[in-house]
Amino acid sequence: MRAVFISFISIFMTVVAFAAEPDEMLDDPQLEERAQAIETQLRCVVCQSQSIAESNAPLAKDMRILVRERLTAGDTDEEAMQFLVDRYGDYVLMKPPFQANTLVLWFFPALALMLAGGAAFFYLRNMKQASASSSSSLSEDDEEKLQRIINERSQ
Repeated sequence: MRAVFISFISIFMTVVAFAAEPDEMLDDPQLEERAQAIETQLRCVVCQSQSIAESNAPLAKDMRILVRERLTAGDTDEEAMQFLVDRYGDYVLMKPPFQANTLVLWFFPALALMLAGGAAFFYLRNMKQASASSSSSLSEDDEEKLQRIINERSQ
């Protein structure tokens, strides 16, 4: 059982490891560290939920190479990120800036949660009212039938 657990963890860790390949690595450890930090802040436009550091998509590899090329050319971290933002738009940022054109990105989750909560509230309230009205008083004919059945069974 322990061997299975260790195998599972080993496989899981290889999937989680950064996708940067040895041929992408920079010789300067400081530049490589900066490149990896930048890559965690940039979204893979193919995978959408992964950073380019985690993605194995060919486009993510190209983006990682671009980051390293920009840093090697002497760009600051901000300039390297801005180069990719200019090319792919704000969507490439894992944390998009708070601007008028990104308001939907910031407020939609809260709005969707409020709408879902309101819909659930009204649905549950209507269900409660429907069950209360359906179990309300019987008609006179139904009450007489019920009394006859009760009387017949009790005798």
